[in-house]
Amino acid sequence: MRDSINLPFDFALANENKIRLTSLGVFILSIVYLFTGNWVLPLFLILDFFLRAFKFSNYSVLNIISDNFINLLNIPAKPVELAPKRFAAKIGFILFLNILITDLFDLTTVATVLAAILALFALLESLFGFCAGCYIYNIYLKLFKKKAVFN
Repeated sequence: MRDSINLPFDFALANENKIRLTSLGVFILSIVYLFTGNWVLPLFLILDFFLRAFKFSNYSVLNIISDNFINLLNIPAKPVELAPKRFAAKIGFILFLNILITDLFDLTTVATVLAAILALFALLESLFGFCAGCYIYNIYLKLFKKKAVFN
């Protein structure tokens, strides 16, 4: 099914194994937030998603930790197109920004639902390599009638 969707494309590659480990970190931190309600976690994730979404991924703490695990465990690189992952990181940035805002305004139910959705997306990426952002990108294309950068 993944072959039937449009994906953003920018000729840059990333290591899918690193992305999946980073997603595991997002999942863990999202679950910790759901149980503790500590607003520092969404703030941290906003910053980390921002760095990954806007081409500063070398400074992402979660990426640095993932790199260390990749090197420590000698996990081979698995090249994957970076643009869909960057788009998904922008969605994560927006979602966690909304989580923080709703949390600060005491709209805990909304914050909890958004965090649970993001945790699910991160778990799917981590375990199965399922990029929810790729499908959201196609919805975006249909809603705004834009053409994919590359088919």
